[in-house]
Amino acid sequence: MRIVISEFISLDGVVQAPGGPEEDTDGGFAHGGWSHPFFDPEVVGGAFTDTLNKAEALLFGRRTWQTMAAAWPERAGDPFADQMNAIRKYVVSQTLGDDELTWANTTLVPGDKAVAGIRELRETEGGDLLVMGSPTLARTLLREGLADELRLMVMPVLLGGGKTIFPDGGTLRTLELVSTVTSAAGVQVCTYRPVGEK
Repeated sequence: MRIVISEFISLDGVVQAPGGPEEDTDGGFAHGGWSHPFFDPEVVGGAFTDTLNKAEALLFGRRTWQTMAAAWPERAGDPFADQMNAIRKYVVSQTLGDDELTWANTTLVPGDKAVAGIRELRETEGGDLLVMGSPTLARTLLREGLADELRLMVMPVLLGGGKTIFPDGGTLRTLELVSTVTSAAGVQVCTYRPVGEK
């Protein structure tokens, strides 16, 4: 499986709480919902739908999974919600128990075995394993060289701080830009792959 990380991201690299004010206020983050003014159904929505349609399964960190699990099941009947509810899901967590995996088709990847478990998933046959949000998980995947593609929806806004997906530590990682589309609102939908990946 290919691991694809898809993120709404600001010009200064912040991915925290693009969807709403209460989504993630860690660190006093006060700009929740910042992506809304730049969202359009054709370019940004189309890129998101295309990425989801190519996914065979979703991979989440605990917090993002809990947010999604609280939102999508009650929206059954909406085609997007039905797709989210039906697709296979994996959640990385040290604290969730199997009895808490109430969102349909969810499998737990124990946090203390996350990298090994994700490596195993990546080596199995199948389509894309899509990561949305989950900044801590995304950062780990990038640091471990487990991300096969980055799909970044770069929005023309500076947020001045917040959670990012980019690892620190001084390691050079070269990516190839394989496609880009610009929306009327100035969003750049950029797809990157590590150099040498196909």
